[in-house]
Amino acid sequence: MDAVRVALLREVLAGTEWPVATRRFAGALRSSVESYGGGLLLVGTEEYEPWHLAAHLVDEAAWSGTPELSPTLVRHGARPCDPAHLAVGLGRVSAARRGETLLVVSPSAPGDALLERVHDARRAGARVLALDAGDRELGAMAHEALSVPADTDLDLDTVQHLVSAAAGENAVPLPRGRRRLRDRLARLADQLTAPPPVRW
Repeated sequence: MDAVRVALLREVLAGTEWPVATRRFAGALRSSVESYGGGLLLVGTEEYEPWHLAAHLVDEAAWSGTPELSPTLVRHGARPCDPAHLAVGLGRVSAARRGETLLVVSPSAPGDALLERVHDARRAGARVLALDAGDRELGAMAHEALSVPADTDLDLDTVQHLVSAAAGENAVPLPRGRRRLRDRLARLADQLTAPPPVRW
């Protein structure tokens, strides 16, 4: 989802809790990776791997000048013969330590094996964030959580777009030339999403 679509989505959701909630969660994510600096681990459930969120965070990391936002995708089915960026298995979650941030994306019950590893990571000092459907156990382990219950109008994929876009905002100041370009692009996005002028 590009910047214009995110802006339109935020406009549609204005007046609901979602723009504020996703920015708050994104701010917690950004400050966690910037403060601790130990790296960001991103893991989903056995049935759901957050590929899309990983790709958007990589883009936001590059765009915002915040390389700490670029995650390591942890996969349940990782094999040693996979390419390096796809070969990181669940053992990496258990091995997480102080200074690292673990973001768990769970559209359904995360399962005991994942919860056990998340517990190990938290006990070892890793900061845990959860983007889920309201799982009580995962929520209790998370330092920060954003729940997207099944009975809401939004789905978890849409919320991930809002979170990843907000994570790249208000980041480390860009060099002057890149900041001016970004400002021009933001103004263009505002013009494209603004309602047509009133005729007189």
